[in-house]
Amino acid sequence: MELDELKYQLKNKLADHAGRSDADIAALLTKKTSSVIGKLKRSLWIEIICSILVIIVFGYIGITSNYQSYRIYFSVFTVLSFGFLLLLIYLFKRIVRLSSTSLPVKNNLQTIVTVIEEFTKRYFQFTMALIPVCFAFILILLYYDKQVVPSAGVHLARKSLFVGVYIILLSVFAYKFTRWYLKKLYANYVAQLKECISDLAE
Repeated sequence: MELDELKYQLKNKLADHAGRSDADIAALLTKKTSSVIGKLKRSLWIEIICSILVIIVFGYIGITSNYQSYRIYFSVFTVLSFGFLLLLIYLFKRIVRLSSTSLPVKNNLQTIVTVIEEFTKRYFQFTMALIPVCFAFILILLYYDKQVVPSAGVHLARKSLFVGVYIILLSVFAYKFTRWYLKKLYANYVAQLKECISDLAE
């Protein structure tokens, strides 16, 4: 395993070079933890690229759609996606800055872990809160835009049941997918950094 190899190499290096200075040890530890931080940076790059693609697609639909409700809906979420993109860029720059400063390695790692944990926590909360907001927004727009309201003939109760089941299923999927997605992109690497911090504290 990568972390086990890190522990083994650190112990060997420290045993063979007991006379090294604190600066030398810090440089060695920085080199070993840089791969984990590099993976976090890669995850942020993936998010940034996806956000740019969403902005392009949503912006195009918001400009070219024949339906006013679609234009409003996708234009609003284009703006929200742009705000999220700015946040991702800020977070990426902060991680780069923290990983390249001359502060002690342990302090850097603790700060990076705190920043990423707070980000993923808010990311999950915002995603879950956005689901009912999106559906309410859709229903309001459909109500006021008669162009996209389905033709009469479908009973109101059936439509309400369909929308209710759809919202529940999509919410469950979004909940599970978001948890898996954040764990895959961030939480696993944060756990590795925490183990590195524990090794440094010993």
